[in-house]
Amino acid sequence: MFKLENTTKKLKTTLLSLGVISLFAASAVANESSVDGAVKYPTKDGKYGPYHINTQNVKYNNGRAATKNEINIWNVDVKPDLKDLPEYDTEKGKPVMEDGKPKIAEGSVEWGEELYDKNCGMCHGEFGAGGKGYPTLSGGKKADLVIQRLNPADKAPNPNVALKTIGSYWPYASTLFWYIKDSMPFTAPKTLTNSEVYAITAFLLSVNDIKVDGEEMDSEFVLNKENFHKIKLPNEDGFYPNVNTKDPRDGLNEVTKLLSNPKIYGTGTRCMKDCIKGDVKELLMRINVDLAPNANQPITAERSWKEPVSENSGKDPVVSGNYDTYCSACHSNKAIGAPVFGDKNAWTEVVSKGMDTVYKNAINGINAMPPKGGTVLSDDEFKKVVDYIIDSSK
Repeated sequence: MFKLENTTKKLKTTLLSLGVISLFAASAVANESSVDGAVKYPTKDGKYGPYHINTQNVKYNNGRAATKNEINIWNVDVKPDLKDLPEYDTEKGKPVMEDGKPKIAEGSVEWGEELYDKNCGMCHGEFGAGGKGYPTLSGGKKADLVIQRLNPADKAPNPNVALKTIGSYWPYASTLFWYIKDSMPFTAPKTLTNSEVYAITAFLLSVNDIKVDGEEMDSEFVLNKENFHKIKLPNEDGFYPNVNTKDPRDGLNEVTKLLSNPKIYGTGTRCMKDCIKGDVKELLMRINVDLAPNANQPITAERSWKEPVSENSGKDPVVSGNYDTYCSACHSNKAIGAPVFGDKNAWTEVVSKGMDTVYKNAINGINAMPPKGGTVLSDDEFKKVVDYIIDSSK
């Protein structure tokens, strides 16, 4: 059973050096209560229930206290209270200065679209419409969240499913900013400035038709810390249980109190024989409709934002454009582990397996690469991209 230990003492000093690892190895604090699953148990005589706990009070003094600036560099999390949402662009934990003043971090929807097309579109699709193997970021409706794809008891299970995106499912925009800042783009996380993150966040909110202070976000809308708190996502209260309370947050506390009562567990009647009533075949989970043809369809084929390849280059601008959009994120960065575009030795080794094998691996996926790189291209279109990469790497 998965167990979590609730400790009553907090780590008061941030430590630097490998010695901090030992803090997690020991868990040496006497607990007042412990959590096992959803139930809280009091501890007594070094045990809760049949489980022993570590009651040693061990003190550590490894490394040194982190400086304020070092903490600022690490402190990138942004919670719904927006307390740590950055106000300025920073570098190495300090505000970037512009004309003798800290540079305000902010970004427009229009700039965000340019940054998204450059850094995000190859995985998440144009306008956040999604790519195979990567999350869809736009579309969907809050009202659809009640849809369940399958009901095993139904003779005709529902083939539809709610589309969970930023605009339909996420409760807070702070998570969007934080995740982009800490983890994106995939090939170079933590490289975007605070202003760039504001811009991409603004663009993604705009394609989800999110309003700020009741107003729609047009291309000139600029997002920053000052107006961020005016964003309200439709499903903000969707993660709180509805138990007839005036405030949904009170419902969460009531459910926590209920689940923490060990007396409600094990009070039912166990069924050891003939537990399933009715036809067992009706309990099978199945999908009667093939969803693949209609999944992750691109919103548009328009790619006017790309720089076309010169006609006298001898390269098909559509094929090279598909490479730039769908493949360059992984095949232009050696750290990813994929053969790098232009690396003659790497691609010679790949081709040595035979082109039939190369095409098969590219179309079906291999290692961390999803089928056809997560694109919606046809097999023939994707083979042309493979040929383009190989020909350009000779």
